[in-house]
Amino acid sequence: MYIGNVEIKGYAALAPMAGVADRAFRELCRDFGAAYVVTEMVSSKGVSYNSSKSTELMEISDKERPAGVQIFGNEPETMAQAAITAMKFKPEIIDINMGCPAPKVSGNGCGAALMKNPKLCGEIVKAVSNAVNVPVTVKIRKGWDDNSVNAVEVAQICEANGAKAITIHGRTRMQQYQPYADWNIIREVKQSVKIPVIGNGDIQTAEDAQRMYEETNCDLVMIGRGALGNPWIFMQIYSWFTEERQIPTPSVAEKLWVMLRHIKTLCEYKGEEHGMREARKHAAWYLKGLKGAAKFRNEAGRLTTFKDLETLAGEVYKMNILG
Repeated sequence: MYIGNVEIKGYAALAPMAGVADRAFRELCRDFGAAYVVTEMVSSKGVSYNSSKSTELMEISDKERPAGVQIFGNEPETMAQAAITAMKFKPEIIDINMGCPAPKVSGNGCGAALMKNPKLCGEIVKAVSNAVNVPVTVKIRKGWDDNSVNAVEVAQICEANGAKAITIHGRTRMQQYQPYADWNIIREVKQSVKIPVIGNGDIQTAEDAQRMYEETNCDLVMIGRGALGNPWIFMQIYSWFTEERQIPTPSVAEKLWVMLRHIKTLCEYKGEEHGMREARKHAAWYLKGLKGAAKFRNEAGRLTTFKDLETLAGEVYKMNILG
């Protein structure tokens, strides 16, 4: 598929998850077969204030490409300026967040709150599209709540104002991440626009990805929580579609090796102290489902050095492999 003039080769993209989809995780997922990745969301106001954190969030390495920078905000001009600044990092795509349900984002009129103002959605897309020379995409939700399901209207307005693709998560803002995502709304959006549509929500396996393609006719699927501690999902989906075969679940040894590789890179990019604080949640995700997982996840929550992680990995290996 193409987003504007950007070719996306593959079958599943990594979702832009705040606090999770950082450079280390994006690079790992690309290695495992993710077709496309997007940065954590970046505050347009933070960019306008020259925030060092915002600058760090926009950094993209050559290992990630094609990659997009996702920005959020509710002022067209500020969003346009943020997009211009983001272009210093040479993203292939600028993505606009209109779907974040977090109170600190949507409570300030940004993220999913934009779904309540379709006209403003269009103004933001137009301003950003006019400001940069790369494709602009939008990530939306089903609507704000069950009484205002307007994804089709918002998608059409975004398309009319220059969006080159729409990603839709099949839940309203009020639903957060429960219950199951409504894939019917993804199909309705796909039928209503001419630009590519990326489906998002509840893909945990290669079979789920195939079912989403079949039920919605979307152009690409995007995976968020299904990739946590599980970058293998991208490899499994790629193999499923190209070779029609299932890749077996990774062994305990492979899980631990990839966990160590991932978190070592995280520490290299962010420093050990900062990196290990963020590593705690990743370690807990990798350990899920293993023998003694509850005890080990509790220990993961206290990690302070990479050496601590290596020790924990050794304990997990002994219990699960050596008995």
